[in-house]
Amino acid sequence: MSDATINHGGTGPRNAASVPAGPGVKEAGFGDYVALLKPRVMSLVVFTALVGLLVAPVGVHPFVGMSAILFIALGAGASGALNMWWDADIDAVMKRTQGRPVPAGLVEPGEALAVGLALSGIAVVMLALASNLLAAGLLAFTIFFYAVVYSMWLKRSTPQNIVIGGAAGAFPPMIGWAVATGGVGIESLLMFAIIFMWTPPHFWALALFMKEDYHKAGVPMLTVTHGRPATRTHILVYTVLLVPFAIGAGFTSIGGPVYLALSAMLNLGFLIGAWRIWRRDEAMAEADGYRVEKQVFRFSLYYLFLHFAAFLVEAALRSPAGGV
Repeated sequence: MSDATINHGGTGPRNAASVPAGPGVKEAGFGDYVALLKPRVMSLVVFTALVGLLVAPVGVHPFVGMSAILFIALGAGASGALNMWWDADIDAVMKRTQGRPVPAGLVEPGEALAVGLALSGIAVVMLALASNLLAAGLLAFTIFFYAVVYSMWLKRSTPQNIVIGGAAGAFPPMIGWAVATGGVGIESLLMFAIIFMWTPPHFWALALFMKEDYHKAGVPMLTVTHGRPATRTHILVYTVLLVPFAIGAGFTSIGGPVYLALSAMLNLGFLIGAWRIWRRDEAMAEADGYRVEKQVFRFSLYYLFLHFAAFLVEAALRSPAGGV
Protein backbone atom coordinates (compact mmCIF):
# COMPACT_ATOMS: atom_id res chain seq x y z
CA MET A 1 0.00 0.00 0.00
CA SER A 2 1.44 3.36 -0.96
CA ASP A 3 1.26 6.54 1.09
CA ALA A 4 -1.17 7.90 -1.49
CA THR A 5 -3.80 5.45 -0.32
CA ILE A 6 -3.72 6.78 3.22
CA ASN A 7 -6.31 9.31 4.29
CA HIS A 8 -3.95 11.79 5.97
CA GLY A 9 -6.63 14.29 6.86
CA GLY A 10 -9.10 11.90 8.41
CA THR A 11 -12.02 14.03 7.20
CA GLY A 12 -13.96 11.30 5.44
CA PRO A 13 -14.38 7.53 5.34
CA ARG A 14 -11.05 5.86 4.82
CA ASN A 15 -10.62 2.75 2.77
CA ALA A 16 -11.02 0.02 5.37
CA ALA A 17 -13.57 -1.61 3.11
CA SER A 18 -10.85 -1.99 0.51
CA VAL A 19 -8.70 -4.19 2.74
CA PRO A 20 -9.66 -7.64 1.44
CA ALA A 21 -9.15 -11.05 2.88
CA GLY A 22 -6.13 -12.33 1.02
CA PRO A 23 -6.58 -15.34 -1.25
CA GLY A 24 -5.35 -18.53 0.27
CA VAL A 25 -5.35 -17.14 3.79
CA LYS A 26 -6.89 -19.46 6.37
CA GLU A 27 -10.42 -18.73 7.53
CA ALA A 28 -10.82 -16.76 10.71
CA GLY A 29 -10.85 -18.81 13.86
CA PHE A 30 -12.04 -18.03 17.36
CA GLY A 31 -8.63 -16.63 18.28
CA ASP A 32 -8.79 -14.16 15.41
CA TYR A 33 -12.05 -12.72 16.68
CA VAL A 34 -10.60 -12.52 20.18
CA ALA A 35 -7.62 -10.61 18.77
CA LEU A 36 -10.09 -8.25 17.11
CA LEU A 37 -11.14 -7.13 20.60
CA LYS A 38 -7.58 -6.09 21.57
CA PRO A 39 -7.36 -8.36 24.63
CA ARG A 40 -4.24 -6.67 26.04
CA VAL A 41 -5.96 -3.30 26.05
CA MET A 42 -9.10 -4.96 27.39
CA SER A 43 -7.15 -6.42 30.31
CA LEU A 44 -6.03 -2.95 31.40
CA VAL A 45 -9.60 -1.65 31.08
CA VAL A 46 -10.95 -4.54 33.13
CA PHE A 47 -8.31 -4.12 35.83
CA THR A 48 -8.75 -0.37 36.30
CA ALA A 49 -12.55 -0.68 36.17
CA LEU A 50 -12.41 -3.44 38.78
CA VAL A 51 -10.25 -1.27 41.01
CA GLY A 52 -12.72 1.60 40.66
CA LEU A 53 -15.54 -0.72 41.68
CA LEU A 54 -13.74 -2.37 44.62
CA VAL A 55 -12.30 0.76 46.23
CA ALA A 56 -15.63 2.62 46.14
CA PRO A 57 -17.18 3.30 49.55
CA VAL A 58 -20.33 1.39 48.61
CA GLY A 59 -20.23 -2.37 48.22
CA VAL A 60 -22.00 -4.25 45.46
CA HIS A 61 -23.34 -7.79 45.27
CA PRO A 62 -20.66 -10.09 43.80
CA PHE A 63 -22.96 -11.15 40.96
CA VAL A 64 -23.70 -7.53 40.07
CA GLY A 65 -20.02 -6.69 40.24
CA MET A 66 -18.94 -9.60 38.05
CA SER A 67 -21.70 -8.87 35.54
CA ALA A 68 -20.72 -5.20 35.39
CA ILE A 69 -17.05 -6.03 34.78
CA LEU A 70 -18.05 -8.49 32.05
CA PHE A 71 -20.09 -5.84 30.23
CA ILE A 72 -17.35 -3.23 30.65
CA ALA A 73 -14.95 -5.74 29.09
CA LEU A 74 -17.36 -6.28 26.21
CA GLY A 75 -17.52 -2.52 25.72
CA ALA A 76 -13.74 -2.34 25.62
CA GLY A 77 -13.67 -5.15 23.08
CA ALA A 78 -16.28 -3.36 21.00
CA SER A 79 -14.09 -0.26 20.93
CA GLY A 80 -11.13 -2.37 19.80
CA ALA A 81 -13.12 -3.96 16.97
CA LEU A 82 -14.39 -0.59 15.74
CA ASN A 83 -10.88 0.80 15.90
CA MET A 84 -9.51 -2.09 13.86
CA TRP A 85 -12.26 -1.66 11.26
CA TRP A 86 -11.55 2.03 10.83
CA ASP A 87 -7.75 1.80 11.00
CA ALA A 88 -7.37 -1.22 8.70
CA ASP A 89 -5.54 0.84 6.07
CA ILE A 90 -2.89 2.28 8.37
CA ASP A 91 -2.59 -0.97 10.34
CA ALA A 92 -1.57 -2.62 7.06
CA VAL A 93 1.33 -0.16 6.71
CA MET A 94 2.74 -0.26 10.25
CA LYS A 95 4.97 -3.20 11.18
CA ARG A 96 3.59 -3.21 14.70
CA THR A 97 0.01 -3.77 13.50
CA GLN A 98 0.30 -5.67 10.19
CA GLY A 99 -0.56 -8.93 11.90
CA ARG A 100 -3.91 -7.71 13.21
CA PRO A 101 -6.92 -9.72 11.95
CA VAL A 102 -8.26 -7.20 9.42
CA PRO A 103 -5.04 -6.14 7.63
CA ALA A 104 -3.86 -9.76 7.75
CA GLY A 105 -6.97 -10.75 5.81
CA LEU A 106 -8.32 -13.01 8.55
CA VAL A 107 -11.44 -10.97 9.34
CA GLU A 108 -13.38 -8.93 6.79
CA PRO A 109 -13.71 -5.21 7.59
CA GLY A 110 -17.50 -5.54 7.53
CA GLU A 111 -17.32 -8.33 10.08
CA ALA A 112 -15.18 -6.20 12.38
CA LEU A 113 -17.70 -3.37 12.11
CA ALA A 114 -20.63 -5.71 12.82
CA VAL A 115 -18.88 -7.23 15.84
CA GLY A 116 -18.04 -3.79 17.20
CA LEU A 117 -21.54 -2.40 16.82
CA ALA A 118 -23.22 -5.53 18.19
CA LEU A 119 -20.99 -5.72 21.25
CA SER A 120 -21.39 -1.99 21.88
CA GLY A 121 -25.17 -2.29 22.03
CA ILE A 122 -25.08 -5.42 24.19
CA ALA A 123 -22.52 -4.00 26.61
CA VAL A 124 -24.28 -0.68 27.19
CA VAL A 125 -27.80 -2.08 27.52
CA MET A 126 -26.77 -4.91 29.81
CA LEU A 127 -24.66 -2.65 32.02
CA ALA A 128 -27.66 -0.35 32.42
CA LEU A 129 -29.78 -3.32 33.48
CA ALA A 130 -27.11 -4.77 35.75
CA SER A 131 -26.13 -1.53 37.50
CA ASN A 132 -27.35 1.96 36.65
CA LEU A 133 -27.80 4.45 33.84
CA LEU A 134 -24.81 6.61 34.80
CA ALA A 135 -22.39 3.70 34.49
CA ALA A 136 -23.98 2.66 31.19
CA GLY A 137 -23.86 6.23 29.92
CA LEU A 138 -20.17 6.52 30.78
CA LEU A 139 -19.49 3.25 28.98
CA ALA A 140 -21.40 4.41 25.90
CA PHE A 141 -19.49 7.69 25.87
CA THR A 142 -16.18 5.84 26.27
CA ILE A 143 -16.91 3.64 23.24
CA PHE A 144 -17.98 6.68 21.22
CA PHE A 145 -14.93 8.66 22.30
CA TYR A 146 -12.47 5.93 21.36
CA ALA A 147 -14.10 4.87 18.11
CA VAL A 148 -15.23 8.24 16.78
CA VAL A 149 -13.45 11.11 18.54
CA TYR A 150 -10.04 9.41 18.77
CA SER A 151 -9.92 6.84 15.94
CA MET A 152 -11.89 8.68 13.27
CA TRP A 153 -10.91 12.25 14.07
CA LEU A 154 -7.99 12.95 16.40
CA LYS A 155 -5.63 10.14 15.39
CA ARG A 156 -5.28 11.36 11.81
CA SER A 157 -5.69 15.08 12.27
CA THR A 158 -3.60 16.37 15.18
CA PRO A 159 -0.42 15.58 17.14
CA GLN A 160 -2.57 16.05 20.23
CA ASN A 161 -4.28 12.74 19.33
CA ILE A 162 -2.77 10.89 22.29
CA VAL A 163 -3.29 13.79 24.72
CA ILE A 164 -7.02 14.19 24.12
CA GLY A 165 -7.65 10.61 23.07
CA GLY A 166 -6.18 9.38 26.34
CA ALA A 167 -9.52 10.14 27.97
CA ALA A 168 -10.94 6.98 26.42
CA GLY A 169 -8.59 4.81 28.44
CA ALA A 170 -9.08 6.88 31.58
CA PHE A 171 -12.85 6.37 31.96
CA PRO A 172 -12.95 2.69 33.12
CA PRO A 173 -12.21 3.35 36.84
CA MET A 174 -14.91 6.04 36.78
CA ILE A 175 -17.32 3.49 35.30
CA GLY A 176 -16.47 0.96 38.01
CA TRP A 177 -16.92 3.62 40.68
CA ALA A 178 -20.28 4.60 39.16
CA VAL A 179 -21.41 0.96 39.18
CA ALA A 180 -20.90 0.88 42.96
CA THR A 181 -21.98 4.38 43.94
CA GLY A 182 -24.24 5.58 41.14
CA GLY A 183 -22.22 8.80 41.06
CA VAL A 184 -18.85 10.46 40.52
CA GLY A 185 -16.45 11.39 43.33
CA ILE A 186 -13.14 13.15 43.68
CA GLU A 187 -11.51 9.74 44.01
CA SER A 188 -12.80 8.51 40.66
CA LEU A 189 -11.83 11.80 39.04
CA LEU A 190 -8.28 11.42 40.36
CA MET A 191 -8.09 7.84 39.05
CA PHE A 192 -9.22 9.23 35.69
CA ALA A 193 -6.58 11.98 35.90
CA ILE A 194 -3.77 9.54 36.66
CA ILE A 195 -4.47 7.51 33.51
CA PHE A 196 -5.18 10.61 31.43
CA MET A 197 -1.88 12.30 32.36
CA TRP A 198 0.07 9.02 32.15
CA THR A 199 -1.03 8.24 28.59
CA PRO A 200 0.99 10.89 26.67
CA PRO A 201 4.45 10.13 28.16
CA HIS A 202 3.70 6.41 27.92
CA PHE A 203 2.83 6.51 24.20
CA TRP A 204 5.38 9.16 23.26
CA ALA A 205 8.14 6.98 24.72
CA LEU A 206 6.90 4.26 22.35
CA ALA A 207 6.68 6.72 19.46
CA LEU A 208 10.33 7.71 19.90
CA PHE A 209 11.48 4.27 18.76
CA MET A 210 8.50 3.63 16.43
CA LYS A 211 8.57 6.95 14.58
CA GLU A 212 9.05 5.44 11.11
CA ASP A 213 5.89 3.34 11.47
CA TYR A 214 3.78 6.42 12.18
CA HIS A 215 5.52 8.38 9.40
CA LYS A 216 4.80 5.69 6.79
CA ALA A 217 1.17 5.47 7.92
CA GLY A 218 0.65 9.23 7.79
CA VAL A 219 -0.32 9.41 11.46
CA PRO A 220 0.56 12.88 12.86
CA MET A 221 2.19 11.60 16.01
CA LEU A 222 4.21 14.27 17.82
CA THR A 223 7.46 12.62 16.73
CA VAL A 224 6.39 13.05 13.09
CA THR A 225 5.02 16.61 13.25
CA HIS A 226 7.41 18.21 15.75
CA GLY A 227 10.36 15.83 15.81
CA ARG A 228 11.94 13.70 18.50
CA PRO A 229 13.60 16.56 20.47
CA ALA A 230 10.22 18.27 21.02
CA THR A 231 8.69 14.91 21.95
CA ARG A 232 11.37 14.39 24.58
CA THR A 233 10.50 17.75 26.14
CA HIS A 234 6.79 16.92 26.11
CA ILE A 235 7.48 13.61 27.87
CA LEU A 236 9.27 15.42 30.69
CA VAL A 237 6.57 18.10 31.01
CA TYR A 238 3.67 15.64 31.14
CA THR A 239 5.51 13.41 33.60
CA VAL A 240 5.98 16.40 35.90
CA LEU A 241 2.28 17.27 35.53
CA LEU A 242 1.31 13.67 36.33
CA VAL A 243 3.02 13.60 39.73
CA PRO A 244 0.59 15.86 41.69
CA PHE A 245 -2.41 13.80 40.59
CA ALA A 246 -0.76 10.50 41.47
CA ILE A 247 0.48 11.70 44.86
CA GLY A 248 -2.71 13.64 45.55
CA ALA A 249 -4.83 10.50 45.25
CA GLY A 250 -2.98 9.15 48.28
CA PHE A 251 -4.60 11.79 50.49
CA THR A 252 -8.15 10.81 49.59
CA SER A 253 -10.30 7.99 50.96
CA ILE A 254 -8.78 5.48 48.53
CA GLY A 255 -5.18 6.27 49.49
CA GLY A 256 -3.04 5.67 52.53
CA PRO A 257 0.55 5.11 53.68
CA VAL A 258 1.19 2.06 51.50
CA TYR A 259 -0.05 3.84 48.40
CA LEU A 260 1.85 7.03 49.21
CA ALA A 261 5.13 5.21 49.78
CA LEU A 262 4.82 3.21 46.57
CA SER A 263 3.62 6.21 44.57
CA ALA A 264 6.54 8.31 45.75
CA MET A 265 9.02 5.68 44.54
CA LEU A 266 7.23 5.14 41.24
CA ASN A 267 6.96 8.84 40.49
CA LEU A 268 10.61 9.40 41.33
CA GLY A 269 11.52 6.59 38.95
CA PHE A 270 9.29 7.96 36.19
CA LEU A 271 10.72 11.46 36.62
CA ILE A 272 14.27 10.13 36.44
CA GLY A 273 13.39 8.19 33.28
CA ALA A 274 11.76 11.22 31.67
CA TRP A 275 14.79 13.34 32.58
CA ARG A 276 17.13 10.78 31.01
CA ILE A 277 15.05 10.80 27.83
CA TRP A 278 15.05 14.60 27.74
CA ARG A 279 18.85 14.81 28.04
CA ARG A 280 19.54 12.43 25.13
CA ASP A 281 20.12 13.49 21.55
CA GLU A 282 19.28 11.41 18.50
CA ALA A 283 22.83 10.29 17.83
CA MET A 284 23.06 8.89 21.35
CA ALA A 285 19.65 7.23 21.14
CA GLU A 286 20.28 5.63 17.77
CA ALA A 287 23.69 4.39 18.87
CA ASP A 288 22.20 2.25 21.65
CA GLY A 289 18.98 1.33 19.86
CA TYR A 290 16.76 3.65 21.94
CA ARG A 291 17.56 1.59 25.02
CA VAL A 292 16.51 4.26 27.55
CA GLU A 293 13.29 5.04 25.69
CA LYS A 294 12.35 1.36 25.69
CA GLN A 295 13.17 1.08 29.39
CA VAL A 296 10.95 4.07 30.24
CA PHE A 297 8.13 2.67 28.11
CA ARG A 298 8.26 -0.65 29.98
CA PHE A 299 8.53 1.12 33.33
CA SER A 300 5.43 3.17 32.52
CA LEU A 301 3.41 -0.05 32.27
CA TYR A 302 4.47 -1.10 35.76
CA TYR A 303 3.89 2.45 36.98
CA LEU A 304 0.19 2.38 36.16
CA PHE A 305 -0.44 -1.20 37.25
CA LEU A 306 1.27 -0.76 40.62
CA HIS A 307 -0.58 2.47 41.40
CA PHE A 308 -3.93 0.77 40.93
CA ALA A 309 -2.76 -2.36 42.73
CA ALA A 310 -1.84 -0.10 45.67
CA PHE A 311 -5.40 1.24 45.72
CA LEU A 312 -6.58 -2.36 46.16
CA VAL A 313 -4.11 -2.96 48.97
CA GLU A 314 -5.35 0.11 50.82
CA ALA A 315 -8.96 -1.03 50.37
CA ALA A 316 -8.06 -4.44 51.76
CA LEU A 317 -6.34 -2.89 54.78
CA ARG A 318 -9.43 -0.78 55.50
CA SER A 319 -11.80 -3.73 55.22
CA PRO A 320 -12.87 -5.15 58.62
CA ALA A 321 -12.59 -8.65 57.19
CA GLY A 322 -9.09 -7.99 55.86
CA GLY A 323 -10.21 -8.23 52.23
CA VAL A 324 -11.54 -5.93 49.56
